[in-house]
Amino acid sequence: MTTHLTRLIAALVIGSAIALPRTAAADDSPVDTMRAKLASFVTNMMEKQGGSRVVYKVDAEVLREALVTDLRDDVYKTVKDSRIAFSGLAVRDGGVEVKVADAKNRDQLVRKLTTDAAPARSLAVSDGGDGLLRLAPTDATFAGRLHDLVEDSIAMIEQRLKDNGVKLASVQPDGADRIRIFLPGVMEPERVTAVFAKKVRVSFRSVDLSMPAEQAELGTPPAGSEVLFGFKDKHAYLVAKDSALEGDDIIYAAPGFATGTKDPIASFRFNGRGARRFAHVTEENVGKPFAIVLDDKVVSAPVIREPITGGSGQISGNFTLEEANSVAMLLRAGSLPGHLGLVEQQVIQPAAKP
Repeated sequence: MTTHLTRLIAALVIGSAIALPRTAAADDSPVDTMRAKLASFVTNMMEKQGGSRVVYKVDAEVLREALVTDLRDDVYKTVKDSRIAFSGLAVRDGGVEVKVADAKNRDQLVRKLTTDAAPARSLAVSDGGDGLLRLAPTDATFAGRLHDLVEDSIAMIEQRLKDNGVKLASVQPDGADRIRIFLPGVMEPERVTAVFAKKVRVSFRSVDLSMPAEQAELGTPPAGSEVLFGFKDKHAYLVAKDSALEGDDIIYAAPGFATGTKDPIASFRFNGRGARRFAHVTEENVGKPFAIVLDDKVVSAPVIREPITGGSGQISGNFTLEEANSVAMLLRAGSLPGHLGLVEQQVIQPAAKP
């Protein structure tokens, strides 16, 4: 293999593994072009040396349930923040019902739920009479979120394969809710599928300052605390075993750059429920260090300077861009609605030589 071809492969693999923020990726057609080139190269490799084909299915029903749950939470937040009198808020038959007696308040509620929502959504709205509103995500909204979920899953799969030493793979959408993975030269697909069988746990935990972490490591940690090590620096941290907040409500995570310093960071955003919990947790811990933990590794332990009420956060840790991307994809891996269901795994033998 020539040096030029080696560099081309490296560029394609690295390029496919770096997940761009959604707004950039959606408008950046070279991303699709790069994927197509990688898929073509991998297909040729599969024909020559064989490998594995793995197909996953995204759980669309769990996604639909998550959309309705988020809508219910947004309805509750909106009526509370806008001081709209309401009653009977409930999830029913794939939608959300709420009774708002005043017609102007009903219009205001619908307007805020559609125009102020992030990400944007369209709603099917029906009037049940006597002030009863029924709200449900439209088919177009669901299709858009399913597409985003598949794209997020692809980025997560690419990064986790790379983190586990799989240097060359083609990960492509296969229909509306499936993902196809080609792994040239990998003749044991179960070695790869095992990577995705275990869900990543994202947790936010308080840091125990009752003794130095190094002392706890050598002796006995206080009851309810344990010693964990840094994602990058391997530094010891003494943290609470119980989390104050889990990462299940994270709806977006991506690598980026800090304002001013331009250092690589991982940014994330909660849904409405997670934003409220995050605001409460940060308000209760102002002035205290707080650990953000992926599985059993501390990726950051910043001191909370003020309550974080906007539902968004950033994680810094002297990362390279690839490390920031890895952290972002692990954050998303711990919170993707539903799990990836294994549909098929097969070994493909190399094509017979003529």
